[in-house]
Amino acid sequence: MPAAAQRVVLITGASAGIGLATADYLQGQDWTVIGASRRGGVATDPAIGVVGSGWSPLVMDVDDDESVRRGVDGVAAEHGRLDAVVACAGWGLAGAVEQTPIAEARAQVETNFWGAVRVVQAALPHMRRRGGGHLVLVSSIGGIIGIPFQAFYSASKFALEGYGEALAYEVAPFGIAVTLVEPGNVRTDFTTSRRHVAPPDGDDPYAASVSKAIGMMERDEANGVDPLDAAKVIAGALRSPHPRRRVSVGKASERVGLLAKRLMPYRVFERAAKGSLGV
Repeated sequence: MPAAAQRVVLITGASAGIGLATADYLQGQDWTVIGASRRGGVATDPAIGVVGSGWSPLVMDVDDDESVRRGVDGVAAEHGRLDAVVACAGWGLAGAVEQTPIAEARAQVETNFWGAVRVVQAALPHMRRRGGGHLVLVSSIGGIIGIPFQAFYSASKFALEGYGEALAYEVAPFGIAVTLVEPGNVRTDFTTSRRHVAPPDGDDPYAASVSKAIGMMERDEANGVDPLDAAKVIAGALRSPHPRRRVSVGKASERVGLLAKRLMPYRVFERAAKGSLGV
């Protein structure tokens, strides 16, 4: 396919994890890929041993209005089109709600939720003018099932779920699709990059519970699916003429929780979920 005819996709959070795996995979699928991150340069994710190559890196900070506007407009101007956005940028924050400083909670939501909102708002005018496009928002199973001691991570993803669902109604008349991708545990450097709330001095009533829950989560992440699995799901959504609104990716034992939450009485679901959540 000639380069001029290739579809153009902008991927945020492309320096590591699912974003990096998706940039690499789509580059081999006849897409022109621009991978955005704060670092900008093509990086290696030590958790998965993938080195990004063949796609164009872009310095763009999703927490900054001007950086996003300049980045998205620049991609559209350079390539003459913007067919898809894959919003992967995000990070995790661990700690008890009671002990989490509001500034740290806001920073979590700033990147994971508002960062995606900024990129979508910057991309939509370009997609409307072309008469179509596809917005893929990387949510989480933790955006459907609350994760104890990662409450603000879950809050950011719950927000993304509602936002994406509402957005889909608004942009459908312009031929723009919205897909929420909900990964479970994925084997990336997200685990080692997770930030931890500083415990208080003296007796900490949450210490044992936090240690147990986060320790279990880290073990599950280390044994999670390859980020290439998520990249393939994202690519499949982008290929589909009628993409699903939501699609999960991960081990069956994790994904079944999404169905269980919908079908089971809530108290029964909570009892069943406690063990897997480390509480």
